[in-house]
Amino acid sequence: MESLRDHLLIAMPSLKDPFFSRSVTYICEHDDKGAMGLIINQPAPITVSELLKQVEHLDLDDLPETTRQRKVFSGGPVSPERGFVLHSAQHGWTSSLKVSDQIMVTTSKDILTALGTDKAPEQYIITLGYSGWSEGQLEEELVRNSWLTIPADDELIFSTPADQLWEAAAKRLGVDIWNISPEIGHA
Repeated sequence: MESLRDHLLIAMPSLKDPFFSRSVTYICEHDDKGAMGLIINQPAPITVSELLKQVEHLDLDDLPETTRQRKVFSGGPVSPERGFVLHSAQHGWTSSLKVSDQIMVTTSKDILTALGTDKAPEQYIITLGYSGWSEGQLEEELVRNSWLTIPADDELIFSTPADQLWEAAAKRLGVDIWNISPEIGHA
């Protein structure tokens, strides 16, 4: 199977797992050993300012209100205490991984201190935890029709409101997700 790195997984209506129901997951890595991704449309019960207070103990008085109130997302069920920043390409951060020419992901805490400043990436999403698949697991889920896939799109990832992303991503495929039966079957 071709790598789904830099693709979006769109949960089918039949996927009832509470972590993945109506989710859109950005795939950061996918090879013969498995896959790793970040759910980008499931808000966690924490804002960026609350996260920064916990992690960096920063003085947030200078942080713009839009940054303070920005939601952090539940990236998946694996290591929910670990933070990830999916961001527009910008080099110089410790532990950054280039996923595509437009998108990078980092676990670096140094990027957090730049948020709300002119050093911050132009676009970013912070997640807690990630989604992981062991060897062959994602491929099996695709065969079972658990997911639709599309190439990643910066506009969808960074500019589409989280509560509209699932439907908007499916529309990029020409699919009205609400017209897909939640029942699984094979002809």
